[in-house]
Amino acid sequence: MFGLMMMKVQQLMQGDRRGVTALEYGLIAAVIGGVLVAAVGTLGNGLTDIFTNIGSTLTTKAGTL
Repeated sequence: MFGLMMMKVQQLMQGDRRGVTALEYGLIAAVIGGVLVAAVGTLGNGLTDIFTNIGSTLTTKAGTL
């Protein structure tokens, strides 16, 4: 147990940066995910308006036939 702990301390002192790199990739993924959610939300609202207008137009035109 003590040997494992000493090995980890030595890795930290030698500049083992795998954890830092993983954290950076995690933050990048979180930012990209946030941007995607915002973009899909904005695009979704626009598409809802477009299809609502199309549906209203078709209903109006069908009522005049």
